[in-house]
Amino acid sequence: MRTLLAAAATALLLGCAPTQADMADRRALAEARPVGPPVDCVPLTGIRETRVRDDATIDFYMRGGSVYRNRLPSSCPQLGFEERFAYATSISRLCSIDTITVLTSNGRGASCGLGDFQPIALDAR
Repeated sequence: MRTLLAAAATALLLGCAPTQADMADRRALAEARPVGPPVDCVPLTGIRETRVRDDATIDFYMRGGSVYRNRLPSSCPQLGFEERFAYATSISRLCSIDTITVLTSNGRGASCGLGDFQPIALDAR
């Protein structure tokens, strides 16, 4: 019986161990440094990819190599778990007054407002 309990406890602990991707996201959050004043908007055509860091942080990787970190004014439920979102805008820029909607396996989740876009440098290690 003790062996079974020890095996179950070990399996639970291993299931909770952070993955390499989790560790990379944590390092990126900790190692980012501002490299200029925040801006209100970024051009849609300049966005190469996005990386959701947690429920309140999205990094926008731009063509040309710059990175903008957007810290949402409030936590956005399920954003960090789902790591995907949609947005709609009638202009060619994504701005701090716009909202995003979390995309879930069941469709759409919470809608949340964006914050300013802070240019950052991610220290390479």
